[in-house]
Amino acid sequence: MCGIVGYVGKRNSQDILLEGLKKLEYRGYDSAGVAVYTQDGLQIKKSKGRLAVLESKLGDAPLRGTIGIGHTRWATHGKPSDVNSHPHTDNSHKFSVVHNGIIENYMTLKEELIAKGHVFVSETDTEVISHLIASLYEGDIVKAVQKAVSQMKGAFALGVLTEYEPDKLVAVRLQSPLIIGVGDGENFIGSDIPAILEYTRNVYILNDGEMAALTKDGVELMTLEGNFISRELFHVDWDIVTAEKAGFDHFMLKEIHEQPKAYRDTMGARIDAAGKKVVLNEIGMTPEQIRSIRQVHIVACGTAYHAGLVGKTVIEKLTRIPVETDVASEYRYRSPIITPETLVVVVSQSGETADTLAALREAKRNGARVVAITNVVGSSVAREADDVIVTWAGPEIAVASTKAYTSQLIAFYLFGLYLAQSLGTQDSSYISEVVAALQELPNKVEAILAQADTIKNAAEQISTHNNLFFIGRGLDYAVALEGSLKLKEISYIHSEAYAAGELKHGTLALIEEGIPVIALATQEDLFEKTVSNIKEVKARGAHVFGLNAEGETELVKVVDEVLTIPATLPLLMPALSVVPLQLLSYYASLARGNDVDKPRNLAKSVTVE
Repeated sequence: MCGIVGYVGKRNSQDILLEGLKKLEYRGYDSAGVAVYTQDGLQIKKSKGRLAVLESKLGDAPLRGTIGIGHTRWATHGKPSDVNSHPHTDNSHKFSVVHNGIIENYMTLKEELIAKGHVFVSETDTEVISHLIASLYEGDIVKAVQKAVSQMKGAFALGVLTEYEPDKLVAVRLQSPLIIGVGDGENFIGSDIPAILEYTRNVYILNDGEMAALTKDGVELMTLEGNFISRELFHVDWDIVTAEKAGFDHFMLKEIHEQPKAYRDTMGARIDAAGKKVVLNEIGMTPEQIRSIRQVHIVACGTAYHAGLVGKTVIEKLTRIPVETDVASEYRYRSPIITPETLVVVVSQSGETADTLAALREAKRNGARVVAITNVVGSSVAREADDVIVTWAGPEIAVASTKAYTSQLIAFYLFGLYLAQSLGTQDSSYISEVVAALQELPNKVEAILAQADTIKNAAEQISTHNNLFFIGRGLDYAVALEGSLKLKEISYIHSEAYAAGELKHGTLALIEEGIPVIALATQEDLFEKTVSNIKEVKARGAHVFGLNAEGETELVKVVDEVLTIPATLPLLMPALSVVPLQLLSYYASLARGNDVDKPRNLAKSVTVE
């Protein structure tokens, strides 16, 4: 997501901050800024756009000082703009903060601070942190930060400066990565190792719930409660490219492993403090407007369309409102029946997908309300929709989408539950059960990622084939479509996904001895029928890899090999079952010697029709 850099030492900090931020550009950003302690006090320069814009500003009026913090922002709270850019400060301009992550209770804290006379200028959650620290400062910046953090809920990494202690830089990590670089008479912070690799290869990697106080002469590590920590330095022997990937061989693998965090971030403040219901403050529909919805159209392309297929089932099951799912490039050409009682949900990772934008505009021309699910604040889709649910997956570098897709699933679950709460179509106990199960998903994804070697073995087997099939029923079929697309995108193996019950209507003619079939069987109410379909392909010589949930013991009797994932509610299974399919595609592509992150003929953001 965003990038943090900090420096304290003897050199001009502005130059080091800018160079560090350049090394973090691969993470994606929409604005940048720096804060430097100068002879005139704490000075801040920031701007929307690329680093070149910031450099131009600093070229006209450089900031000279030996301590500073810098930031590249990926917008979450508030559109990309100069004022929303980091670093943020308090009313006195004596405290400055850079922040990665999300402060879930920022609105509550903001209201309390406003009541005390604080005046805010941005739309961000980050500005709250600088005001909160200022309000708690009593001569010790470390203690003020500790007090502030104890009041904050969420996931965050912080870099903090104050004019009152101009030789000290404070860093905090809670779920969002942060490292400390140790040099000779100088020390650094960074959200990723590439930011500081030019200057030092000796680092401390902060763990969750830890912080550090840096001066040019040393680093003190401690818990958020103030207990000091002793830790050996880690010597980095990676090159820059490997460092950008955080030690992973490819961005795609890194992004697959970032999914637990993406799940947590996308849920974030959208689940109430009691953990029993969904809070979607970004949806501006009144209860009357929600009750007036008679149909929902979900419109998207590619992987986002597959997320929409899951969303269709989720919304229909939870609300009993009929839902149609359309490929965006076909939507407006079929003259869809759109009325003011139609809710159109458009889904786009980039928010700039041309076909999806055209569908959005067609829906609005016909009087529909449009809700956008996108990963980019300030994108065209986000600006033109009536309501926006931002998926806080952070930037995806690999062309093949992984964490953006699964974050879209989380967004659909949240939106479906929100509609059900508003309409009263599900009782509160069921809503609470689903919300609780949602919050367990990140840990369950981590359990799947721990099975990578088993999945790699299956992938290496299928990598020798030129054709294969995915089958499943219900939500398993929706996930099968995404699994098949992922495999085609990066391994170039011809793959087709079928609703398992459709095999007997023609496709069985393509099943031959030894052909791989990936069979998803995670839906309890469809399990027996799926097993029957598996037997059909087995009888014709297919080699079947079954995918099921822990605790199910029958599938192993009818397939050749089994991949098992943690159990959850059937409705939520797609958020788990797709992860082994992502890994399967990754390892199959690797085995075939392909460029995993940049598959042939494809682009990340498709801005043409």
